Amino acid sequence: MGGGSLDAFAPHVSSCRRDLRVLVEVRVQSLWLDGSTNTPVVILRELAGERVLPIWIGPGEASAIATELAAMEFARPLTHDLLCAVMKGLGGTLEKVVISRVEESTYYAELLVHRNGEMISMDARPSDSIAIALRADASIFAHEELLEVAEDEKSAEFPLSGEGLTPSSNVMGPDELEEHLRRLNPEDFGRFIP
Repeated sequence: MGGGSLDAFAPHVSSCRRDLRVLVEVRVQSLWLDGSTNTPVVILRELAGERVLPIWIGPGEASAIATELAAMEFARPLTHDLLCAVMKGLGGTLEKVVISRVEESTYYAELLVHRNGEMISMDARPSDSIAIALRADASIFAHEELLEVAEDEKSAEFPLSGEGLTPSSNVMGPDELEEHLRRLNPEDFGRFIP
C-alpha cells in the first residue's frame, strides 16, 4: 500500500450511508461464560438504561477484550493494537462502532472511521469491533431493535438483567477467563438465536 492509501481495502470499505434507525450507545458491562456451551459472551449494556445485548464470541476475541478491560500491557502489539496503529498511521480516527444487525444468528458490526473529511464504514465482526473500540477509546452503539430482541429473549438460565454479572463467583476475572479460553474446544461453540 503506497502513500497511506486505503485503496487496498476497497472491496471491504464503503462510504457511509445515512441510516435512520435509532442507535443506542452501549458499553461493555462484562464478559460472561455460557455454561451450557462454554462459550464466552460479551455483555453490552445501554448507557441510559437497563437493557443488555449478549453477543457470543470466540475465545481469542474474548481474551482481547478481557486484556483491554484489565488494562494489561504487552511488550509487543497484539492484533487489535496493530490495527489501531495502522488506522492512526494512515490518518484515520475510529469515530464509533455500530452493532448493526443479526442474520441467521450472526451479528454484524461496522467500524466508522473518519479520514480526510470522509467517514468510511468497514464491515467487521462485533467482537473485533468491540476490542478495537476499547483500545481506541471510541463509542460503541447498537441498533435499538437488537436491544429490544435481546430484552424479549431474556431467560432465567442467563441473567441478562445485569444481576449476577458483577465480579463474583459467576464471573471470571481476567486471569481465570484467559486460562479457560485457552482450554476451550472450538467445536463446542454455540450460537444465540434471537
